[in-house]
Amino acid sequence: MVNTDLEQLATEVGQALERSACLLVTAESCTGGWVGEAVTAIAGSSKWFDRGFITYSNAAKRETLKVADATLKRHGAVSEETAREMAIGALKFSRSQIAVAITGVAGPGGGSADKPVGTVCFAWARGHDALQSATHSLNGDRTAVRQQSVVIALRGILRILANEQTAIA
Repeated sequence: MVNTDLEQLATEVGQALERSACLLVTAESCTGGWVGEAVTAIAGSSKWFDRGFITYSNAAKRETLKVADATLKRHGAVSEETAREMAIGALKFSRSQIAVAITGVAGPGGGSADKPVGTVCFAWARGHDALQSATHSLNGDRTAVRQQSVVIALRGILRILANEQTAIA
């Protein structure tokens, strides 16, 4: 995806958040703040972006977002369970109503038989009621995996907001 496409997607996210009167918070691991960078590249993002947490290490996930040690031990940092707890923690420690969390193996090393390079887990939360998660197997080098992850994260935000609008209509 070309940067202009990413910019367009981030613009759409911003417009949807503004229409919904929602603030966004991000909790990022393998993307290292790229989702936050993408949305803050849009002029006026201070109206709908609250903050971002970059919690790369397990200690940061535990200390900053209160991901349970038991979750990390049982499921690992790269799991939907961890992503879900990251999203919930991000909501708890922000003023936001929408959260996205990303944790994965971007490569080129660090993969395993169960979680090969390109395994990325996501969670999206709308308040504390609507929590969705997904795992994707992405291809390409480290940059490609990370960029694809940003796109998936942003599209997920749009999906959650579209579902909310459908429920209201």
